[in-house]
Formats: sequence, structure tokens, C-alpha cells
Amino acid sequence: MELTEPTVWSTDRLELGEGLRWVDDRLVLVDLLAGRLLEANGAGPAPLRELRRLDVPLGAVAPVADRPGDLLAAAGTGVSLLPVTGDPRPVVDLVGDAPEPTRMNDAVADPHGRFWAGSMTYAGIPGGGTLYRLNPGAVPVPAVTGLTIPNGPAFDATGTTMYLADSPPGEVDRFTVDPGTGDLHGREPFLRLAPADGSPDGMAVDAAGHLWVALWGGSAVRRYRPDGSLDREIRLPAAQPAGICLGGPGLRRLFIGTARLGLTSPGPTDGAVLAVDVPVPGLPTAHATAPGAD
Repeated sequence: MELTEPTVWSTDRLELGEGLRWVDDRLVLVDLLAGRLLEANGAGPAPLRELRRLDVPLGAVAPVADRPGDLLAAAGTGVSLLPVTGDPRPVVDLVGDAPEPTRMNDAVADPHGRFWAGSMTYAGIPGGGTLYRLNPGAVPVPAVTGLTIPNGPAFDATGTTMYLADSPPGEVDRFTVDPGTGDLHGREPFLRLAPADGSPDGMAVDAAGHLWVALWGGSAVRRYRPDGSLDREIRLPAAQPAGICLGGPGLRRLFIGTARLGLTSPGPTDGAVLAVDVPVPGLPTAHATAPGAD
């Protein structure tokens, strides 16, 4: 089945469909504020299956290396391990003592096994967000501070280039990553979007090193070349695309999570998972090193 146009992939309509990851030949995603971990059929449109429901917001997950089925999650005010069976196990609290009510947002593993997780205030206070880096066996590091609503990050195949969005100001920056330590260097502006374009939200790098960006409020996803120029735009039948990933057959299916959150009159496909096939495949999903491992 070739999807030449964006296709509704779920009968469900989510409040905030985020954190899409292609894990073990299946699509995993979250309904963020509802704390729901969901699974979608990669072969064809079908209802979503609920894998877990937490009592805190669930931002995103990453598979854990050498522990099939286990997931590392940005959840509540920190990071937790979601074992394939049994209750969630807290790993670290990151923002529980923040001066303003704060929660975790997007998160991802890089190709070297580090876990990166962003935080934001519930009120979206400028400067109240931070991107944290969790190196295996080390104390978490606030890697980028002074953000508002961090989304991503997204890494290239080598893990030496990182893209990070700050959604409200419409900014995506690019960093050089030290492969041994995860230290960030050479921060530079990559995208500066006008409000009419929408806000950069979920992102993914493909096998050619181009960056896909979901445009919250822009009803579109865009693919940008490494020099920051626009390669293509795909218009969507949903106003608020939030999370994206490349998976499916040959990793050439672009899955898009959307949201109904904040819409006074949601359309029939707002909150749906969408899918469309693209010419260039994505990268395999990176696995996080198990907590406590070196």
C-alpha cells in the first residue's frame, strides 16, 4: 500500500498526540497530558491500543538497549523506566522542585545511548524550560537552559549533530555534539519561522541528513536541507501536528501525531494519527542505555 497523500491512520482522536517512535516494527506514541502510552498498527489504519496509563503526563519514550520491551520515559517531573511487565520505576526527578509548576515534555535517545529530555512550565513561561542530558551512570546535566517549550531534540545518524526546537519563538537551533561525552558546542540558528508558519514541534532526521519538522498550528510538516533551505512541504488535514517519526516499510512512512488541545472547534481529523510515504527513508530508532549501566 503506497500512501501518496496524508492518510488517517487511527480511529482515535488524541488530546495531544506526541512522542512518535518506530520501535520493534511498531509505532509507539503518547497522548501526553493523559499519560497514555499507545501502540499503532504499522501495516494499516486501525484503532490505537493502550499499553499503559500513567497518573502523570507522559512526554515521550525510548527503547532500552538489550532489554526488549522496556522503555525509558520522560514522565511527570523526571525520568522513569517502564518495564515490559510491572510498575514504572522512577530513575531521577529533574524538575519536581522547580519554582513554577513544571513537567517533562519531549525526549529521545541519541545513537550513543544517552537520553535527552526537555522540561517546560505548565504556564509556558519564557526561559522556564531546560533540555537535560542523561549519560549512562552519570548525574543528569542541564545541557541547554533558558528555553520556553523545548521539542526534539533530533540527531543525525552519527549522533554528532543535534537539532533542538523552542516552539513559542519559532526557533530551531543546531549543535555539534561530542560523541564521547555528549557535550554541546557551536550552537547556531538553523530555522527562524514566522508565526504564520506555525511553531516547530516534533522533528526527525532522515537518512540523507535532512530535517523533518512538524508545524504546530501550521497544518503542515516540512523537510529542510542541511543548509536550512526548504526542500518540501506536506499540507495536512489537521491544524496541530505535534510529533513525527519515519517508520513502516523501509522506514519510508512518515507518521504524524496531531492534537485537539486548545481547539475550540476541532475538525474531524484533528487529534488523529496521519501517515504518508516519502522517498527518503528515516534512521533506525536509537536505544537508551539501561539506567545504572556504564
